[in-house]
Amino acid sequence: MRALLARFLGDEVGATAIEYAIIAGGISIVIVAGVRGIGTSVSGQFNAVSSAFK
Repeated sequence: MRALLARFLGDEVGATAIEYAIIAGGISIVIVAGVRGIGTSVSGQFNAVSSAFK
């Protein structure tokens, strides 16, 4: 039983997978925020050009 408990506590594979998932989630949030910011800027530029043609 002690050997099983020691092996369970020493196993870090699951913790590493969770760490990578958290890092990937953070990166995806940054990418989404950046794309939304760029999209808003581009939309404003298209509206300005459209208004200039009217």
